[in-house]
Amino acid sequence: MKLDGCTALITGASAGIGREFARQLAGRARALVLVARRRERLEELREELTARDPKLHIYIHVADIAEPAAIEQLNGFLDAQQIAVDFLINNAGIGDHGPFATGDPKRLEAMLQLNVVALTKLTHRLLPSMISRKRGAILNVSSSASFLPLPRMAVYAATKAYVTSFSEALNAEVYKHGISVSALCPGPVHTEFNELARRSDERGERAPEFTYVAVEEVVRLGLAGIERNKAVVVPGLAMKAVMLVARLTPMPLLRLALRANA
Repeated sequence: MKLDGCTALITGASAGIGREFARQLAGRARALVLVARRRERLEELREELTARDPKLHIYIHVADIAEPAAIEQLNGFLDAQQIAVDFLINNAGIGDHGPFATGDPKRLEAMLQLNVVALTKLTHRLLPSMISRKRGAILNVSSSASFLPLPRMAVYAATKAYVTSFSEALNAEVYKHGISVSALCPGPVHTEFNELARRSDERGERAPEFTYVAVEEVVRLGLAGIERNKAVVVPGLAMKAVMLVARLTPMPLLRLALRANA
């Protein structure tokens, strides 16, 4: 789907990848619906974008969509404003870095609700109208972690495995209706995500710098991928190579490597 003139809804729009999606869609989209928990950041972003493109319609909806009732409230907002979304960017997500056994139960539940349940419910709400109009696109922000079971990130990697598999299946289901669905699977990106995911008592390891991809490039590739209806987009040559090696490695050898680094 060509994105020019679209009405895009972006979850997790107040920072990082979500904010960059809004910036790169300004000048292309007809309207943006920005969803996040932090009103002040959303207001700042709206001011920035309208200064660049005064014709852009920007709606703000403040919500924590990890809360069970939040998706229904967002749906009510869209209905009340008569907003027909034809480009959904499921970007909101949280992580957790550390042993599963010592994880905070509330954070683990929030991760499942946000990364899996909210994404699924919002997609289910908006997809039928896209199909009826034979126009639409859904970009699910997954992770390169979705390709591997990752010790110390067990639940996060599992939720992202769901996102990538779900996106692949939808891409096949709705292709005949003219709907594009992609899973964007970046590796490390310089955003606040990693700091928020790391526990206060967790060791401060980080991925090698050469594996990082700039947030601007991640978003550019994600938008290009959805326009070409690529089922999976992995930004960066380094991460593509890592994922290829991981997929070609026999599982018994992979298990040994995972145990050695757990």
